[in-house]
Amino acid sequence: MRAKMALFAVAVLLTGNIFNFEFTVRAQENLPYKNSKLSIDERVRDLLARMTVEEKAAQMMCIWMEKPNDNSGIPKDKQPFGGKFSPQIAKQKIPHGIGQIARQREGFDAKGSAEYANVVQKWLIENTRLGIPAVFHDEILHGAMSGGSTVFPTPLSMASSWDPELVSKVFTVAARQTRIRGTHHVLGPNMDLAREPRWGRTEETYGEDPYLTSRMIVSLVKAIQGNATYANPIIDGEHVIATGKHFAGHGQPENGTNIGPLNISERLIRETHFVPFEAAVKEASLFSIMPAYHEIDGIPVHANKWMIDSVLRKDWGFRGTVVSDYYAMTEIMARHHVAADTADAAKQSLEAGLDVELPDPAVNKTLVEQVRAGKIPESLIDQAVSRILYQKFQLGLFENPYVDPDKAQKLTDTPEDRELAAATARRSIVLLKNQNNILPLDRKKLRSIAVIGPNANRAHLGGYTDPNPPRTVSILDGVKNKLGNGIKVNYAEGVKITKEGGNWFGDTATLNDAASDQRLIDEAVKTASSSDAVVLAIGGNEDTNKEGWAENHLGDRDSLDLFGRQNDLVKAILATKKPTVVFLINSGPLAINYVAENVPAILEGFYLGEETGTAAADVLFGDYNPGGKLTVSFPRSVGQLPIYYNRKPTSRRGYVLSSTEPLYPFGFGLSYTTFKYSNLKVTKPQLGTDEETTVTVDIKNIGKVRGDEVAQMYIRDDVSSVTRPLKELKDFARVSIEPGETKTVTFKITPQKLSLYNREMKRVVEPGTFQIMAGGNSVDLISAKLEVK
Repeated sequence: MRAKMALFAVAVLLTGNIFNFEFTVRAQENLPYKNSKLSIDERVRDLLARMTVEEKAAQMMCIWMEKPNDNSGIPKDKQPFGGKFSPQIAKQKIPHGIGQIARQREGFDAKGSAEYANVVQKWLIENTRLGIPAVFHDEILHGAMSGGSTVFPTPLSMASSWDPELVSKVFTVAARQTRIRGTHHVLGPNMDLAREPRWGRTEETYGEDPYLTSRMIVSLVKAIQGNATYANPIIDGEHVIATGKHFAGHGQPENGTNIGPLNISERLIRETHFVPFEAAVKEASLFSIMPAYHEIDGIPVHANKWMIDSVLRKDWGFRGTVVSDYYAMTEIMARHHVAADTADAAKQSLEAGLDVELPDPAVNKTLVEQVRAGKIPESLIDQAVSRILYQKFQLGLFENPYVDPDKAQKLTDTPEDRELAAATARRSIVLLKNQNNILPLDRKKLRSIAVIGPNANRAHLGGYTDPNPPRTVSILDGVKNKLGNGIKVNYAEGVKITKEGGNWFGDTATLNDAASDQRLIDEAVKTASSSDAVVLAIGGNEDTNKEGWAENHLGDRDSLDLFGRQNDLVKAILATKKPTVVFLINSGPLAINYVAENVPAILEGFYLGEETGTAAADVLFGDYNPGGKLTVSFPRSVGQLPIYYNRKPTSRRGYVLSSTEPLYPFGFGLSYTTFKYSNLKVTKPQLGTDEETTVTVDIKNIGKVRGDEVAQMYIRDDVSSVTRPLKELKDFARVSIEPGETKTVTFKITPQKLSLYNREMKRVVEPGTFQIMAGGNSVDLISAKLEVK
């Protein structure tokens, strides 16, 4: 009754027509699929049996650029974003309903987005034969990608916190800010591994390691979906369906360019790229998967039945929907050339296990004709549509299709959300170098400070961020806010990274001319010379690395050196002899050899979100002690790639006149204090193949200030039937330790952590000895031995 009255109120508000609403409700409320007391499976069976082929096919499609909007008065370059929903156009474009609608927030604030969603849902319920609501989807890379929503640090930055609980809090907020706008399904998280740093989407990942990524992913999927499970699937009004993408191996493309082929063995893909996806399915009941654009062993993933059906659904027990990446089903034909036409592409995708085509109908609009011609059995359509309908029921859309626009406005980017953004940024900053303890800067000794650099006066937010964030705090803003009027803050741009200044949506990246940069450098030298210390904000921007989604919109690089003339700026500032701190703001790992060798203090933030400057100033002046650790290895040059830490024994014999070691290793990060590891013990040093044990290690803060340390445990199998990495991360813990205090950290060793895929591709634990290692990064470790019998 409560749901009916809520529906009644919205309908009357929107139409003023009580009679039509009551007639519609009386006609449909007694149908079994409308009965919320029945199980979801019963409701799906009843609704599916009532549907025509046209209605079924409509559920397997989505609209985005083809939204039924009246765009009168909107400039052509802004269409179709922000248009008004048109019932007349809807009758033409979606007469049989629609499965999903993409990104209704484009052109709207939170309230407008909610109002648009309500109008569309009302039309679908009242004007299509069976009244099936639509699922609205959007992005959630590092917060709800909606105007006015809180912008958190990018995943690569957040991962540097090594704090799954913190990440869970972030995505709880992101899910709420998404759902209250009327969106139900998000195309995230990104579960790719950053195994190729030239790739522009490295910022979207949680790093290069399978285990760390899986821990972050399991935590945030549970947060997004509100701990819903396959056994208890109901998702409440502040949570949404998560989508694991890009299944799988997208983060290791050939030659570092987006969507490049992945040439990899089954054993290696199971041990690396599959790991986060498998964990999300088995531990967090992930409800949606998005295949990757690329091919593996000659088969595009969108047509790969082994991956989608055999591995995902049958081996792992996945019970959700598989949605295509944008236009990827078309690329089976147009780019991969393994389909003759759109009908063939639709058939191959469906047979592989794809359920929904995003973002607009291209190949799935051939389904009705193919069913009628006997080319596709309707039973295949039924399987896909059953999964789609199941999620609409689990979201409660038939009972509660509408949202409250005022609530959407009120609960978007609250003060508590902004504070969480700042706290996340603080915990994600990594201290790479601190020669002679130049950091933290002593305010008592400063009369003036220069904040210089192309990234000083803007908070770069990275990709999948609405172009209208609620607020941003640059490093310059943060320093000024921190110091107030007591210390003079001077500013100079220094150089330009690109003329465009950093535009993720833009298609170009243009170097500034040399004469202009030299003038900026000269001005920066004057600014530094008249200041007591320098904070140099350099790195990259949204022009230099981003998703390269088309040939006219590139985002991958063939070099990891600092872009443009930033090194010239660094050299000029160092020549002033002023104490200098470099603060890196960038997409992913960079080859900063000159900076690493010559600058006394270096901080890495990646993209820290809307509160960049707040967090940066807290760390620069010692109000927060940095405790972040790298989740990607920093190469010295692209010639070292691949440089991920968990390498095989025969890799990296050596180079002529150079090193095979990274500039900064995986897991590395300093503190304003120092930690000492000792007393590593395996609780049960001998155990059977099906037994568990624990490992303890003591960590003492031997410095003078409180600090956070990320303790890391690595395992190496000494002798095995197949080659194994020299070390693999298998546990970690972030702990706060007072000066002089010793804390004992306990790690857990399970059969899963000791297992491998043997020569028969069976997951087994093999008897033998294992090295158990612990420390503050992947290089500086103490070890103990474990024997498995």
